Amino acid sequence: MTEYRIFETGQFQADLETNLGARKDKLTVKLQTLVYPQLRQQPHFGKNIRKLRDYRPETWRYRIGDHRFFYAIDDGQKTIFLIAADIRPKAYRRR
Repeated sequence: MTEYRIFETGQFQADLETNLGARKDKLTVKLQTLVYPQLRQQPHFGKNIRKLRDYRPETWRYRIGDHRFFYAIDDGQKTIFLIAADIRPKAYRRR
């Protein structure tokens, strides 16, 4: 099975800098060691993965505690585009 590639958009990288505060370093480690390996293998399903309803283009979210990481999947190119990151209270308001 071919693994998916992961691409962090500029918006995602900016969100990591501005929205995650003091937990940024710890969350970055979790992304690299836990989240990205899982998404490379199976980005559609998992304990902390949910497909968002009524979003176009189709969008998924990965949850780590109060933090949400949003991504889109290009199955044809086997690429995951990480598009946004935020804390739960604000995460769904701006979408």
